[in-house]
Amino acid sequence: MFRPPYNGGKTGDVEAGAGSRPLYPMMLEPPELRWAFIRKIYSILTAQLLITVAVSAVVVFVHPVSHFFVATTGGLVLYIVLIITPFITLCPLYFCYQRHPINYLLLTVFTVSLSFAVGLSCAFTKGKVILEAAILTAAVVVSLTLYTFWAARRGHDFNFLGPFLFASIFVLMIFALIQIFFPLGRLSLMIYGGLAAIIFSGYIIYDTDNLIKRYSYDEYIWAAVSLYLDIVNLFLALLTLFRAADS
Repeated sequence: MFRPPYNGGKTGDVEAGAGSRPLYPMMLEPPELRWAFIRKIYSILTAQLLITVAVSAVVVFVHPVSHFFVATTGGLVLYIVLIITPFITLCPLYFCYQRHPINYLLLTVFTVSLSFAVGLSCAFTKGKVILEAAILTAAVVVSLTLYTFWAARRGHDFNFLGPFLFASIFVLMIFALIQIFFPLGRLSLMIYGGLAAIIFSGYIIYDTDNLIKRYSYDEYIWAAVSLYLDIVNLFLALLTLFRAADS
């Protein structure tokens, strides 16, 4: 699990859109511009999620693909490469996020490589468990997104969550390392999955609040990556929880 850094606030241009109601009290920028920016982010995010579903479906349903990854040396090497590729891609993406079309190319590489990891996580999981995790992920994402927009309009601010969520991610990583070297059993996997689901639910609220108030117009790549990672990590956390409960 990993997250890109928030990259500050720089200005840029974006196409004007509809909508004139302020998204939050004391809003100084034109609401039409912010709404256009938000639509752009969710369009990119939708494309990322569709790519992830398509790639994961190929890995899950085309059995020679999953067999290649787990039963051959070349597949294992390729799997390791795909696991580290998203980390590597974030580095040039950090410096090129404003350079079109390089930013979209790097974003595509990032999304496809991470999608293979998601697909392999699902390949040897029961279909019922995958469906439960997917449905609950969709329900949580939609409900928390709507709640954050509603709360922002009424003056609530969630920027204070940042330090707590960062600390929680650090604790979660330590928990994962302990689980790798000293497996604690099914119960610990359920606890890990439940805690991770709560943390990434918090990140959805936090990043949506940043989308509404803090990301500048030229940070659409980082905003999309942040929300995409929140959703993918939430799904993987729920998958871990349900898979442990079903075993």
